[in-house]
Amino acid sequence: MIAPAVIEPISRLKVDALGGRNPRLHTDETLIALAISAVTSDVAAKGLAQLSKLEKCEMHSSVILSQVDSDMARKLGMNLTCEPEYETKQLYHK
Repeated sequence: MIAPAVIEPISRLKVDALGGRNPRLHTDETLIALAISAVTSDVAAKGLAQLSKLEKCEMHSSVILSQVDSDMARKLGMNLTCEPEYETKQLYHK
């Protein structure tokens, strides 16, 4: 649904230009990539048009999500639950 040609430059920007260690996209970045892909992809446009249907849906994560990701679930109106386990053992950012 999201073109790799959209995801790859965002991932490179996060690591190369911004000095991040993790090239994976957070949900807000993924939604921006979806919106960009929707310009040229009917499938992405249809997906983007369905976001409002996520309101009042249940979302569960097997790990504690980052603040950015949990905030995005809240903004979309989703009810988020997660296991009481962090994604990594590193609890503090450098």
